[in-house]
Formats: sequence, C-alpha cells, structure tokens
Amino acid sequence: MSRNFSYSDTDKEAIYRVMAERRDMRHFNGEPMDESLIHKLLHAAHTAPSVGLMQPWRFIRIKQAATREALHALVDKERALTADALGEQKQDFLKLKVEGILQCSALIVAALPDKRESYVFGRRTLPEMDLASLSCAIQNMWLAARAEGIGMGWVSLFDPDALKTLLNMPPDSHPIAILCIGPVDEFYEKPMLVLEDWKQETALSEFLFEDEWGVQAK
Repeated sequence: MSRNFSYSDTDKEAIYRVMAERRDMRHFNGEPMDESLIHKLLHAAHTAPSVGLMQPWRFIRIKQAATREALHALVDKERALTADALGEQKQDFLKLKVEGILQCSALIVAALPDKRESYVFGRRTLPEMDLASLSCAIQNMWLAARAEGIGMGWVSLFDPDALKTLLNMPPDSHPIAILCIGPVDEFYEKPMLVLEDWKQETALSEFLFEDEWGVQAK
C-alpha cells in the first residue's frame, strides 16, 4: 500500500487559495515592513527549485532614496517608449499604473548572475532554464508575500543595460525584475489589467492541447 503524502484538506485549501489570490500589485500604502519579514520572503525565494541546482538568482536590496529615484526614472523612460510603441493604445496605456517604486516599502532587483555559461547540466539545449529557475524563485516570494498579507509587484519596464550600469552589475549578468514589496490597503479582486479593461483572461481550455500542437483536448 502506497503512503499518502498529501497535505490536510485545510492546508491544500490554503495553498490553492494563495495561488488564486496572488496579484501583481501596483498600489502600496508605504507602511514599514519588519526586516525579519523581508528576509523571510527572500528565504522563500531561495527555496525554489533550479536546474542543476545552479540557484541562478541574485537579489539587490535598494535602500538609498537616490537609487530608488533613479530606478523610477529608468522605468518612467521605458514607460514612455512602450506607450509610443503601442500606437492607438498609447493613451489607454498611459492611464495604467504600471509600478509602485516610490510608494512600496521594500525594493529589490532580481537578476541572473554572471558566469552562467559554466552551468551545462540542464542548460545544454535549453540555456533559458536559468531564467525559468529565477522565475520560480520570484513566484515563491510572490506567494509567500500574499500569504503574509503583503503586496508584491513585478516591474519589467526598464532597459537592462541601463539598470546594470546604475547598479554596477557584471557585464554578463542580466536583471529580470524590479520587485515592489509592501503593505497595501487592499488586494485587487481580479488582475489589475482585467479591472482596467486592458485585457481579459483566457480560459485554460484554449491553451490545452492533446497529443500534438493545436489539437484541442477533449
């Protein structure tokens, strides 16, 4: 008889609930966070799986106000460029709040490290698995933050090279996310882009194939 490794119904309900209620937050109230909680979230990220156990995550805490403001300027510049690239959607895009860099309580840049080419296990044919591993770490942090009642937003509107220069990063490292973290007054009931009528979610059935690409699962 095989052993039952499943969690209790209560624990399983909590796990599925935190995944369903996780939100990409943009609105923060600026209340301070305990350092112990920030490190708890970072530890959650550090427990993520990684291909070949390479642990390809580096986190840079941004504590100086001047650096935070410089990051905000980089994001605001890319926001304008993205708006121009969207053509007819430009004005609608500019109405969206796309970051909370100046309002959040903790600011962290998540990046891939340098010297990644030395890791071959699991990356010989899929070198992007280092990015997949870092994404797992960020998701761990996101879920832990939601479980703690803390908001977190992933900001990707920035020029990677400009950000690397600002933070004195190695040439072959690669920043992936500016993470805004902190208390919020409320969590969005649905993803913000849905609430703002920017885009509607698509049902799983549209993305689920059977046996080969494009054959809808029955």
